[in-house]
Amino acid sequence: MLAFLEQTGRRGVRAFDELGYATVLLGESLFWTLFGRRWRQPVRFASVVAQMMHVGIEALPIATLLAAAIGFMLAVQSLYSLGLFGAESFAHVGIALALIREFSPLIIGILMAGRSGSALAARISTMTINQEVDALHTIGINPVRFLVAPALLAMVIMLPALAMWANLIGLGAAGLLVSSSLDITMAAFVTNTIEVLSPGDILHGLGKSVLFAVLIAIIASVNGSRVRGGSDGVGRVTTRSVVHAISAIIVADMIFGFLATT
Repeated sequence: MLAFLEQTGRRGVRAFDELGYATVLLGESLFWTLFGRRWRQPVRFASVVAQMMHVGIEALPIATLLAAAIGFMLAVQSLYSLGLFGAESFAHVGIALALIREFSPLIIGILMAGRSGSALAARISTMTINQEVDALHTIGINPVRFLVAPALLAMVIMLPALAMWANLIGLGAAGLLVSSSLDITMAAFVTNTIEVLSPGDILHGLGKSVLFAVLIAIIASVNGSRVRGGSDGVGRVTTRSVVHAISAIIVADMIFGFLATT
């Protein structure tokens, strides 16, 4: 029992330590983004664009496929469940709200955690093991400004953009099934969907996307910078980063949705 309590206490202390370190990383990233030019260490635009290409543009094919699959599955389930009550004509209501407010930002966030978050954690952990981060300190380059801030900015810009793209693709895929099943035109489905949605629904999804982007970038940076060991350590922190990021996204989605709808 004493050993269990001691281990639990140590894990709790490490968790609070990592939370504090994540807060510091976020604060430093914002500082260098806003005031780096005054200290002659701006966050380079070219680095941000390169990260945006990797995070956003290169992820378009898989994001498109997932968004179409989610939209199609939502349409199937909505038509089936509402068909039990003879209310198939209202399928567009549940599809639009569920996709815009929940599924698009959630699926894109999980995709980015597994794809881009793991890559960022692996990059930082490899540089840490190879003492490249120490070399940046030696030559007067702040590692947070050089490594974390560009990735954070790219995530914050591209994840909401991908979520909006997922909205369009998902609604398009759902509309194809609903229009063919109910024998209505695609234009009618689009018109009904627009009438259901409000700017608040879109902002709700975009707000989640920004929050998820910050969580992914910071969690990956924290795990990558705290690597121990050699190549095994890189694998462990990469896996840990993905697990932590996905868990944080799901919990944050629950809290955000509860606070925004009560």
